[in-house]
Amino acid sequence: MSDLRRGVCLVIAAPSGAGKSTITRRLLESEPALSLSVSVTTRGPRAGEVDGVHYHFIGQDRYDALVSAGELLEWAGVFGKSYGTPRGPVEAALAAGRDVVFDIDWQGYRQMRAALPEDVVGLFVLPPTVAELERRLRGRGTDSEAVIAGRMAAARGEMSHAAEFDFVLVNDDLEQAVDAARSVLVAARLAVRRQAGLLARFT
Repeated sequence: MSDLRRGVCLVIAAPSGAGKSTITRRLLESEPALSLSVSVTTRGPRAGEVDGVHYHFIGQDRYDALVSAGELLEWAGVFGKSYGTPRGPVEAALAAGRDVVFDIDWQGYRQMRAALPEDVVGLFVLPPTVAELERRLRGRGTDSEAVIAGRMAAARGEMSHAAEFDFVLVNDDLEQAVDAARSVLVAARLAVRRQAGLLARFT
């Protein structure tokens, strides 16, 4: 495969509760050539998390060094902890014709597009309605009214950036949403700019 095309960076973003993680998981289960980007973080591992699988857990000094050296494609601080996407593994996967999916927000997507403008395809997932999004968040049954209000405010902020992405879908039916996300991935794989090796056979 690697001699035929360059890999794809598929960024899937969405407000909390829109179903992004479920869609991403379903794609990973059904697409052997697709892998999940593993971020670095300065926070400690939570119960059940494995270093190198869920995150690469590193210290702040190491993180700062990666940022300074340009070794992170995107990075951000969240609630006092730092997160980022290592450049090396992603570029190696792309060169080998392997596809990588990213579960990051619109700000990370902007940074990814700036770093790898020819390789990144963005998909934004929307809920059917704002009311349905709130219903889903309340359905979790674990958050206070203040937390839900905060999540809804954050969701509106996230959704205001949906137009910056290449594709957008509404997740009102999970199977259809997964199929649509897979179609985006297939279309990205077939883009002419990733098919230089294939086209060279016919010229």
